Amino acid sequence: MALLAALAGGAGGEAGQQAWSALSSLVRRPFRRRGNTAAVTASSGESELARLEESPHEAARAHALSTALAVRAALDADFQADLRRWCELTEPLDTGNVHNEISGGTFAAPVVQGRNLSDISFHAPPSPPAEPGTGTPTASE
Repeated sequence: MALLAALAGGAGGEAGQQAWSALSSLVRRPFRRRGNTAAVTASSGESELARLEESPHEAARAHALSTALAVRAALDADFQADLRRWCELTEPLDTGNVHNEISGGTFAAPVVQGRNLSDISFHAPPSPPAEPGTGTPTASE
């Protein structure tokens, strides 16, 4: 779902735009429903795609599109195969859900926030502790 929202919002640069365009084309293809009565009421995903494109930051819209795609894939074997290929091709674009937050306390050393970091080192001596009573909050406050 995060990838759908990110792509709808323009993430991933040119590759992201191409991935969103490919998904849009896939969803807009005719829905080849099997002779199943449930398929008659199943969404092709077009309306969910359009709604997410209008508001890419609304998680409920990304969830609705994800659900519509899953249902359609269950009812249309060709769509399922093409959607699986699309997912494999877009896997490198998946940014995942990363939430970095620092709050409270006093920090006297470098802080790095990000995703998939490795081999990071800092070569600076630590800052001296703050003097009590100088208005600087401490971790216990």
